[in-house]
This record gives sequence, structure tokens and C-alpha cells, in this order.
Amino acid sequence: MSIAAHELELDFPEHTDTIKRLIKDDMEFKLENDQYRKLDKQIRGLQDSGIGTDDEHYSSLKKQRAYLKQHLYNRITDGTTHH
Repeated sequence: MSIAAHELELDFPEHTDTIKRLIKDDMEFKLENDQYRKLDKQIRGLQDSGIGTDDEHYSSLKKQRAYLKQHLYNRITDGTTHH
């Protein structure tokens, strides 16, 4: 059973236009979004493999993803680009 991806556009559909604009216009946001997607893919791979949720590495990755998601959300709701 495949675990659903945590794409920003899926988690924050009300901000899809802003997310797309930031990915296009703000290199820092794009790189952070790429990092978020990579972390999410890695976590989903571990989930699919059946690793225990008490694994320290797994927990660390989930914390990193949560922090990055909050950071990206703050950037999205701020709506400004940083060049």
C-alpha cells in the first residue's frame, strides 16, 4: 500500500497559485520545496518498507519534514519572494 505524498499543493490547495509562483520566481523557495519533496519521498519509502515508527532516523526525518513544511507554509502565507 502506497502512502500519499505530502505535496504542498495538496496540503494547501487554497495557496496553489502562490506556491507555483514562488517555485517559479524564488530560487530559495524552489530549493526548499525540492528538499521537502525529497524528505517526503524518503519517509514514504521507509513507511512502505514497513520500518518501525520508533526508529530514531525515521523520527528525525519526520521532524525535519514538519519543520520544513511549517517554514514553507510561512513563506507561502507571507507571499513574498526572496531573491
